[in-house]
Amino acid sequence: MDKARQRLEHLWRRGRDFLGTELAIMGGAMSWISERHLVAAISNGGGFGVLACGSMSPELLAEEIHATQERTSKPFGVNLITLHPELDALIDVCGEMQVGHIVLAGGLPSGSAIKRAKDTGAKVVCFAPALVAAKKLLRSGVDALVIEGTEAGGHIGSVATSVLAQEILPVVDQVPVFVAGGIGRGEAMLSYLEMGAAGCQLGTRFVCATECIAHPNFKQSFIKAAARDAVPSVQVDPQFPVIPVRALTNAATRKFVLFQMDVIEKVRSSQLDQKEAQLQIEHYWAGALRRAVIDGDIENGSLMAGQSVGMVTREQSTAEILGELLDQALAALAARDESRSTMAQC
Repeated sequence: MDKARQRLEHLWRRGRDFLGTELAIMGGAMSWISERHLVAAISNGGGFGVLACGSMSPELLAEEIHATQERTSKPFGVNLITLHPELDALIDVCGEMQVGHIVLAGGLPSGSAIKRAKDTGAKVVCFAPALVAAKKLLRSGVDALVIEGTEAGGHIGSVATSVLAQEILPVVDQVPVFVAGGIGRGEAMLSYLEMGAAGCQLGTRFVCATECIAHPNFKQSFIKAAARDAVPSVQVDPQFPVIPVRALTNAATRKFVLFQMDVIEKVRSSQLDQKEAQLQIEHYWAGALRRAVIDGDIENGSLMAGQSVGMVTREQSTAEILGELLDQALAALAARDESRSTMAQC
C-alpha cells in the first residue's frame, strides 16, 4: 500500500498544495447543510470544507465564518452566489475575516468581482460549465476551477461530468481543476485524478454525516434513495423556462408540474401576464429546501440530491466517509500494481 499511497500523493499533490489540506477533497457547498458543523468536520478530517453563504446577509456570514473558525484551525472556504445583491459586501467580509479561499458560484462572475476577491488575499475558485467559460475565467485571473456535471444535486447544467472532464482536463493546466458531480467512491476520484484533475468535490456523500445538521427525515430519504430517484425538475413549456434542479422525487416535485400547468393556463386565459406567471413559477420552491433540511418536511420540501445518492447507505462520521474514500482509491491503485506485477511474471 506504500507504493499506492506514494502514487496517490503524486496525483493530487497540486490540489493538496492549493487547498492546504491532507486530502484534495472539497465539500460541495449546500445551502442549509454546509454550515459551521459539517464544514469544520470536513476540514478537521483532512478535507476542505466550504461554507454555503446562499442568501445570508453580510452580518450572518460573518457570524458563520467566526463560528467555523472556532471549530477548526484547518483551511476552509466560503461559497458566494454571484447574483447575491450584496456580493461586494460579502467578499469584503471574507477579506476582513481572512478567509483563504473564496468560491464564486451560481453563474459566471464579473471580472471586477474576481479582482475584488483576489484583492482580499484569498485564492479564488470558480465553476466552469464549458471550455469556453473556463478560458474566460482564466483570462479574468481565477486561481482554480471546478467543473461540475449534470449528475450533481441542486442547480445543474446539461453536460455530464465525464464529458466535461474530457473537454477541459486535457486542455486546462494553468490552474488546478477540481471535478464534481456524481462522485461517491474513491475509485471515481482516482479516475479523474489520473485524467489530470487536481482533486474532487463531493456534496451528496456528506449529507448523512453525523456532524451534518440535516433533519433525520432528510437523511433517511437519502439512505433509502437509488440513483434513479434523483431527477431534474420538469419544465412544462419552454415559453416559461425553469432552471433545472436535481432532487429526489416527492409530492412537491409532482405538484410543481401541476402548478406550472395551472399558471400557464391562467396566462392563456388572460388571468395573468407572462411576467407575473414566470415569477410565480420561480417562487414555487422558495423556502422549500429549508422545509426539508431543517423542518424535516420531505413531502412538501425540496430534496436536492445528486445521483451519487444511491451510494449513501447509512449515517457515518465525516472522518469515516473521508477515510472510506481514501481507502477505496488506495485499494484500486494497489490492485493495479499487483496486476502489473503478476503480468510481468508471466
